[in-house]
Amino acid sequence: MSPARPAPSFVTCSALSFDWPDGTPVFDGFQLAVGPGRTGLIGLNGCGKSTLLKLIAGELTPSDGELTTAGTVGYLPQTVTLDTAMRVDEALDIHTTRAALHAIEAGEATEANFAAVGDDWDVEERALATLDQLGLARIDLDRTVGQLSGGEGVLLRLATLLLARPDILLLDEPTNNLDLRARRRLYAAVESWSGVMILVSHDRELLERVDQIADLRDGEVRWYGGNFTDYEEMLAAEQESAERLVRVAEADVQRQKRELAEAQVKLARRKRYGQKMFESKREPKIVMGARKRAAQESAGKHRIMHAERLAQAKERLDQAVEAVRDDAEIRIELPATQVPPGRRVLTLRDLRLAHGAAAPGEWELRGPERIALVGRNGSGKTTLLRTIAGELPPVSGESVTHVPTRFLPQRLDVLDDDRSVVENVARFAPQATNNLIRARLAHFLFRGARADRPAGTLSGGERFRATLAALLLAEPAPQLLMLDEPTNNLDLASVDQLRDALDSYEGALVVASHDVPFLESIGITRWLLLDGELRPTTAEEVREG
Repeated sequence: MSPARPAPSFVTCSALSFDWPDGTPVFDGFQLAVGPGRTGLIGLNGCGKSTLLKLIAGELTPSDGELTTAGTVGYLPQTVTLDTAMRVDEALDIHTTRAALHAIEAGEATEANFAAVGDDWDVEERALATLDQLGLARIDLDRTVGQLSGGEGVLLRLATLLLARPDILLLDEPTNNLDLRARRRLYAAVESWSGVMILVSHDRELLERVDQIADLRDGEVRWYGGNFTDYEEMLAAEQESAERLVRVAEADVQRQKRELAEAQVKLARRKRYGQKMFESKREPKIVMGARKRAAQESAGKHRIMHAERLAQAKERLDQAVEAVRDDAEIRIELPATQVPPGRRVLTLRDLRLAHGAAAPGEWELRGPERIALVGRNGSGKTTLLRTIAGELPPVSGESVTHVPTRFLPQRLDVLDDDRSVVENVARFAPQATNNLIRARLAHFLFRGARADRPAGTLSGGERFRATLAALLLAEPAPQLLMLDEPTNNLDLASVDQLRDALDSYEGALVVASHDVPFLESIGITRWLLLDGELRPTTAEEVREG
């Protein structure tokens, strides 16, 4: 008799509700069912993707409804925080088993040590193999976490989950802060996963490796089979159909309005004719009265029928419009940011940075060039940008900017959380009137009351737009804009909005990023690799690693 197969793992949410402590609702009667396979969970910033993963992981408790997980759950949050004094084997949660194993090998064959090891005699081999799988083979199990880079910390946390072999794996923006080599390791780990996986990401290359897309929008999930390319194709077909239905519904509303107007004209004519007949008294009064009442009843029914048809047509139009997505685009004109071709923008001379990287000799940026700054985690990209921005002094050499410059850091800590969006922008453009600032903010999708919201209440995508608005609308207008990992923590719609904004920007651009598809989409004119020293490279070389 063959052994019974283990029951498949799954996640279900039934009539699930969740509110934040201040009463803000996130989910209300939410339904979800996820089985084996890799599911890419996408949606606008603030729609509840990370909250949903935390609910499934048990870090948050639903206010109502049911949430069921059949199987063990492993969770990789967006922000991985590890105790820097902890050893790698402690972070991997194998230190107790490993210590017992070493004690047995040293002759301490106690019952307690055997119990601690259990059946896990190959724990070290599995740990080292998992670390090697994720590109961490050089990391010794006795090293401390504080010796690892941020990206290595993320991969170490993922290694811990893979070693634990959970039935359900939850990953929240796992490629944030990972360089290209680390991303490839993570891609391979995702592709080899055979259990239930729910993956929140804006990384298109990662989303190409899922089996289905779950689009979270307005508190509901819509399912699309296949990877992200398949999703985009199906969504485009849906939207084309929805827009066609809007045109049909609009035409129907106009037709119903005309028919109602024509009916009202006819009824008015009948009313005047009936009044004229009544006044001429050509028939007995009782007969005329009965005809008048019948005509009024008929007119009322006719009017109600056309009014109902118009209301139904308007309802169909509303439903059709609702099906068309309005992920608004940023459209701005920034002529003051324009840099003439050949104009000197930035000069680096024999620059040596605080963490050892260098730009030897003289290096210049001229005209409206678009520079991609790439390199492994810890290579010094952020340090270089902060040095150019004047936030860090170089160890030696000099960095000279010849035009107004603005720097958008990874942390988005440019805004004052207690001030409104309008007030934050006014700090950067003190000479601009309130009306002018509001008019400009409208192009960044902050209209009316949205512009009066405190920065501390904004979602990730909104905060990014507000920060970008503050920098681009600053006085004097920035003719050199530097961005550090700008697509981290942005949803796919916000990435598209950033691309739109950069299309309108006419100054010089330096972007540090591991997101090669994004870099290729914004018209990069020169690729620079920081690997000990700053040197030219190509997109092909970057992809090949």
